[in-house]
Amino acid sequence: MFQKKDIIFSETIGVCVVDDIVKLADSRKDTYSYYLLRSVFDKAKKAYIPVENHSVKLRALITAEEAQAAKDAEDFDQLSQAIRNEINYVLKIN
Repeated sequence: MFQKKDIIFSETIGVCVVDDIVKLADSRKDTYSYYLLRSVFDKAKKAYIPVENHSVKLRALITAEEAQAAKDAEDFDQLSQAIRNEINYVLKIN
C-alpha cells in the first residue's frame, strides 16, 4: 500500500504523487478507500484509483541506476512519453 505523499508511477497518468487516500461511497452506501493521484507534470490531471483490487498498474518509481541504464539504451527514444518522463524525473531528483 502506498502512503500519502509517495511519488509513484501510474500507467494512466505517469509520474504522480499520492495526494490523499480518501473514502468514497457507492450507490449502496458501501465505502471504499481510493488513492487520489495527481500528476507531477500537470497539476490539473488527477485520478481516483481504488486502494484494493485496482486494474490500473501502480508501482514505485524506478531506481536511479535503472533510469540511467534506460537513458543510455539505444531504444530510449522509442519508449512511451510517460516512461521517458519517469526516467528523466528520477535522474533529475537524484
